[in-house]
Amino acid sequence: MPLITMTTDFGLSDGYVGAMKGVILGIVPGATIIDITHDIHPHGISDAAFVIATAAPYFPAGTVHMIVVDPGVGSERRAIAARVGEMFFVAPDNGVLTHILRPFSGESPQAEIVHLTRREYWLSQVSNTFHGRDVFAPVAAHLAAGVPLSDLGEPIDDPILLDLPQPRKRGDGILEGHVIYVDRFGNLITNIPGMWLDNSTQWQIEVAGRTIDRLCTTYADAPRGHLLALIGSAGMLELSVREGSAALTLGTGEGTKVTVRPIDQ
Repeated sequence: MPLITMTTDFGLSDGYVGAMKGVILGIVPGATIIDITHDIHPHGISDAAFVIATAAPYFPAGTVHMIVVDPGVGSERRAIAARVGEMFFVAPDNGVLTHILRPFSGESPQAEIVHLTRREYWLSQVSNTFHGRDVFAPVAAHLAAGVPLSDLGEPIDDPILLDLPQPRKRGDGILEGHVIYVDRFGNLITNIPGMWLDNSTQWQIEVAGRTIDRLCTTYADAPRGHLLALIGSAGMLELSVREGSAALTLGTGEGTKVTVRPIDQ
């Protein structure tokens, strides 16, 4: 059964999401359409890149993921589709696939990418302001129906990747990174991989002028309202406030520097 996911910044107040689903079902009536989220903040390319990278691995082979966070709609920016492993992605070429094409693990996957140039796979009338409906939705539907990726456009090897700060291991054992995503609960998710924090070492985390003296295992390990650090579900170091918001408590968000120091035993 064809499976297509949708990740957008459209919200649900307007008819945009419904229109895209209508286009898909008009081409593949039996498709299953899954909403990953439509609550990416407007124009939040880096947020969408994080969300799709953390959600996509849990879908079955052959899934087509459509991501429409597209502040450059109607401009010269390219529309692309990619096959990465056994999954497909359809999106604007604006960096929203950064973590798919350059995973947090640092291991670059094999990817086949095309610039969507074959207009016969689009709607006949294309709006300059709604490529989600007129380009991405029909392309995603055709992919799900079995149209080969190579039929959709010309191959490219230079997709746009976001210039994001990279985590660093210093020679003295100190880890440096940044907050790369703030979730609905105000948790600050960093780009420091959890695998870098050896369980046999005691760590001290510094962020926004505050110090956290230990790494927790669960949110419940800290008293209510207290700042804590743990390895979150994305496998990255996460800063949280139990039953509160770390973003509000610290008055900070994406781009904030985080330093992790090993404490001498």
